[in-house]
Amino acid sequence: MMYLHRQEPKRGDLSEVLPGVRSVVSLAWNYSPENGRPSAPPQTEYLTGAVARYARFDDYHDLIWARLQSLLDSILAERPDAHGKLYCDTGPVTERDLAMRAGLGWIGKHTNLISRKLGNWFFLAELLLDIDLPPDEPEVPHCGSCTRCIPACPTGAIVAPYTLDARRCISYLTIELKGSIPEELRPLIGTRIYGCDECLAVCPWNKFAQRSSEPAVRPRADLTAPDLLALLALDDAGFKEKFRSSPIKRAKRRGLLRNVCVALGNIGDIRAIPALTTAMENDPEPLVREHAAWALERIAEANP
Repeated sequence: MMYLHRQEPKRGDLSEVLPGVRSVVSLAWNYSPENGRPSAPPQTEYLTGAVARYARFDDYHDLIWARLQSLLDSILAERPDAHGKLYCDTGPVTERDLAMRAGLGWIGKHTNLISRKLGNWFFLAELLLDIDLPPDEPEVPHCGSCTRCIPACPTGAIVAPYTLDARRCISYLTIELKGSIPEELRPLIGTRIYGCDECLAVCPWNKFAQRSSEPAVRPRADLTAPDLLALLALDDAGFKEKFRSSPIKRAKRRGLLRNVCVALGNIGDIRAIPALTTAMENDPEPLVREHAAWALERIAEANP
């Protein structure tokens, strides 16, 4: 996970990001599902996977960026002498810590930010400015004795309150990890092919969260319960076309199809054997071929 260390000096000193920085405006954008919890994938005749709630609609970076730019433009109209820099999960900025200091929420035992108004379902963004603004009071923790998020993690990645072993986190394994998923963790991933919501979904603070009526965060039908065999059949052009406006493109074709193979292996349905055999023998990516072979072995074990 060396990518986290490459920008470490800038994380500790925001003046490395924006010379003369004086203030940070921290913003939260609600994507809370209308029922307070991501809907379970519907039962279908297909072999289906699970996608994290935030990845079921268009890429949030694109959705938020225009709003950030509009906010900066309005500030510069009032203060032409000011300078600003925008961030939305795109640079060396400690978004979670800045949001806590700005009063947007507190860091939960799952290491994510929790808001009394938004629960766990929100994105963060920042506007760095070289002008002084009045500060807000930091939020205080409200987790109390609750530990629901810790046993909810499928891989045991929350090793203690406020301590995450990111190497075991399904979001890391299915999105950021570029190589092979450790074999001992593959069965624990289940059918999750992009991200995981478990520690967020069980948090009691979601009960009090405002629900988003934003049309932009309504899930795509094809990503609510994606057809795994259809995904495994995608070539590079098909992948780019299907996910050109989706955050799933971050995993690239080889990463997503790796995850699809793991999900099919965990389902253990013999209907997946022809597609997995084709992938094992013919896919151009060694990573996909390796995980397809593992999936076939797992299906064979489940169907002696």
